[in-house]
Amino acid sequence: MALDQYQEEEEEEGGMSFLDHLESLRWHLLRSVAAILILSVAAFLAKSFVFGVVILGPSKVDFVTYRWLCEISDYVGMPALCIDELPFTIQSRQMTGQFTMHMTSSFVVGFIAAFPFVFWEVWRFISPGLYDQEKNAARGAVFFVSMLFFMGAAFGYYILSPLSINFLSNYQLDPSILNEFDITSYISTLTMLVLASAIMFQLPVVVYFLAMSGLVTSGMLRSYRRHAIVVILVLSAIITPPDVISQILISMPILVLYEAGIQIAKRLEKKRAKRKAEEDIDDAL
Repeated sequence: MALDQYQEEEEEEGGMSFLDHLESLRWHLLRSVAAILILSVAAFLAKSFVFGVVILGPSKVDFVTYRWLCEISDYVGMPALCIDELPFTIQSRQMTGQFTMHMTSSFVVGFIAAFPFVFWEVWRFISPGLYDQEKNAARGAVFFVSMLFFMGAAFGYYILSPLSINFLSNYQLDPSILNEFDITSYISTLTMLVLASAIMFQLPVVVYFLAMSGLVTSGMLRSYRRHAIVVILVLSAIITPPDVISQILISMPILVLYEAGIQIAKRLEKKRAKRKAEEDIDDAL
């Protein structure tokens, strides 16, 4: 009875009822899932490109990152930088292994490709509940979140994954032990590195919304900089293979993004102080 009264009051005020919100959420989720499924099916059908070029790309010595490193090694005269051999083979030791990984990798590719649309649907559901001031402050959120997501995914795919694969393929306890990786292990490692980088690159957006809501300040972020460095290094060690190079590679851009977050919070504080000063002047007049 109380729920019915609550819904009637909202309808009288011209707002959406609780069930209307649930219905709206359902359609946003359905459209998001549909976009992911459509792009996943497209990736599934484009098997030769998605698998042969994208998924297995970092496992081949002609991958663009390895070519760049060899060009840099020739330019600076450091042959050690050139990666011209990856001493490992990829195998499928389970009868359903290749089909399962085909399905899994197609879904991951579909999700990454559909991310801007998915976030746009989420934003369309959230934004009506924001105040006009909050909407103006968060203008361009879909663009910046999507841009950082793809930048992180590209960093994980072109930088972090190739160097991690090179390290792991060359690491041996004894020359008699051959590196023969299962397709499940290879794709899981590649997916974890790409998605983890994409998520970690959202740090400036998180800091922006926290600073906008007043939960963090630039002074607080500066005072906890040392703690943040430790946390970033620990997270980098968790999401990357156990080599120092990969941990440093992912921690460096995250530290840069943390410093960018400090500047974002500082800029918001200046705008807030300026707006407060203008309001005080108006009240005085």
